[in-house]
Parts: sequence; C-alpha cells; structure tokens
Amino acid sequence: MKIDLSKTPVKTGSIYPPPYGEMMAGRSSQRLGDAGGLTQFGVNLVTLQPGAMSSLRHWHMAEDEFVMVTAGEMTMVTDAGPEIMRLGDCAAFPANRPNGHHFINHTSAPAQFLVVGSKAAREVATYSDVDLMVTMQGGRATFTRKDGTPYGEQP
Repeated sequence: MKIDLSKTPVKTGSIYPPPYGEMMAGRSSQRLGDAGGLTQFGVNLVTLQPGAMSSLRHWHMAEDEFVMVTAGEMTMVTDAGPEIMRLGDCAAFPANRPNGHHFINHTSAPAQFLVVGSKAAREVATYSDVDLMVTMQGGRATFTRKDGTPYGEQP
C-alpha cells in the first residue's frame, strides 16, 4: 500500500511533562507505520526546524531503534559525544544498551530523518541527562524519576 504523505497527519508537541515538553518546539513527525497499518514496528518521519531537537537524550530497554537522515544535516549526540549526520547517514541503537541519544538541528534549514523502532508491549526509556524515565504500556505513558518516584514528587 502506497502511503500519501500529504494525507498523513503531522504530529507536533510532546508527551513529555513540563518543563521538557516545551523543549521540543520545532519538532514534528508523521507516523508512516501507523498510516500503513503496521503493528509490529513503528516508522516515523521526523522533521527538525532550525534549532530544534528530536527528544531528550534517551535509550530504550526493550526496543531497537534505527535512524536514517533523509534531508538536511543534524547533529547526533550520544554518550560518545556529538557527530554530524548528513543525507543517507544511518545510526542504530540496540535495545537495552545504555547509549543516550538524540538529534539537534544546528543549521539554518529544516532537516529530516526516518526512525524505525520495534513496538514492545511494554517499554521503558531512560533519559540520560535528566532525572526522568517513561514506561509505555497499552498506549499510555507513565513518567517517573529514575528511582521510581512519580514525576512531580520529590525523591
């Protein structure tokens, strides 16, 4: 089935709690896997406007993640440090390997990447640079601090 990008909704905003959600301004995505009816893995086309970042730096416990730059240039930031990513460059992040990563557009033009990830029934992502974790299950996100305390409460 061919997917018509012009008819695929563009998602903006973030599920992150304050103040982190506001940090994702300039990021948008199209859920291509959902548009195609895929259930075993997700495929998203992410657009980063100049100055935007893809997410907080994170790693996944249960899900593999693959990224390929499809337009422009961005900086991939991992535990190893920053690295420039250009058209056609790819990166892979195997599940349960703590290597926090995200992408930032430091250029003056929009940039895009395709991200493919498995859809685990239960997923936990840990955010490397802040005291935050998320558990995804049944389409619901529950944020906690790294010690398990509900986010918003003092540890």
